[in-house]
Amino acid sequence: MRIESTRNERVKLARALASSKGRLEQGLHFIEGEKLVREAVVSGAQLVEAFLEEGHDIMAAVLEGGGAETHVVSRAVLESLSNTQTPQWVCATVKTPQGGLPEYYPAGLIVALDGVQDPGNLGAIVRTADAMGASGVLLGAGCADPFAPKPLRAAMGSVYHLPIWQAELPAALERMREQGFALVCGHLKGESALPEIGDRCALVIGSEGHGVSDEAAGMCRKYRLPMYGFAESLNASVAAGILIYELARRMRD
Repeated sequence: MRIESTRNERVKLARALASSKGRLEQGLHFIEGEKLVREAVVSGAQLVEAFLEEGHDIMAAVLEGGGAETHVVSRAVLESLSNTQTPQWVCATVKTPQGGLPEYYPAGLIVALDGVQDPGNLGAIVRTADAMGASGVLLGAGCADPFAPKPLRAAMGSVYHLPIWQAELPAALERMREQGFALVCGHLKGESALPEIGDRCALVIGSEGHGVSDEAAGMCRKYRLPMYGFAESLNASVAAGILIYELARRMRD
């Protein structure tokens, strides 16, 4: 089916996914660009509809094989759908995974975010957690939506590689502790040496402005990254990247 009008009903529904209200109502999210669309297909994500310019028959066949209803669209339609200034030639709507908690958390490193509101930081942390082999990412109250456009771009497909759960953080941390997880958080008043963590660890990363909440910090061993220069703190995603790398390395050693 070819779509020429930006007022087409399918186009309007896809465009509504730029808002949290639209994503919640439809249970879908929107991705764009060849790399992210291919990553979704390869990872087994459930694509619903795909929109692409003419002349990309191989990708159209791949998308149809992945279960998507595929539409050839004009450049004007593609530009109306895109959340970027220079849209690529393909985009799609994808069923959003359910973020319910597991009965038992998988062993390994779980990255828990406490009110991380910056979309770029959240996406970058998910990507780092994926790269370092984390078992999952837990989002506490107040976190940005990982399936909004900017976190999806920053995560570069990592949202499809590992589970992303959403829950009230203190209750989730308590449950992890009962299941044998060491709880560690980055904190300016923490110790300068990482604690022993074994094969189950939850790392808590706090918000950009306020850090880890007092309630969550009170449940964790606090660790302070040593600073050798004059800066007193780091961007949330940078600090998270260092901590995730160090904990993942130690767990594998």
